[in-house]
Amino acid sequence: MDYRPEDYSKYRLQRAHDTIKEVEVLIENRFWNSAINRMYYACFYAVGALLVLNGIETASHSGMRQKLGQLFVKTGEIDRDLGKHYSELFEKRHKGDYNDFFDYDEDTVLRLLPKSKELINAISKLIDKSIIL
Repeated sequence: MDYRPEDYSKYRLQRAHDTIKEVEVLIENRFWNSAINRMYYACFYAVGALLVLNGIETASHSGMRQKLGQLFVKTGEIDRDLGKHYSELFEKRHKGDYNDFFDYDEDTVLRLLPKSKELINAISKLIDKSIIL
């Protein structure tokens, strides 16, 4: 079945909002690495929603990060600090998932959560402006 970019974008954006809510549960249970992972993926889903709506395809996580920077951060549509935040999450998620004997702490997770929510909300606003219902 073929989906319109708008449908896929809405689905991915909803997934971003749902996934960021999962982070709260992980924080309550002190699963710091998992919280970083879900924070990253919540933002990843939002970035994917934005890119697909604009007809942009990427083959990798790095490609998504690069396209976000080139097409939305450099143009000022997404704040530079939020672009840096996404890159930081990318690196931290990779380290937390693949490095042995490594655990994030509460301070790191709590520092990153507000910016993650801010990035998702900024992307939501861009998408809302783009989709004609």
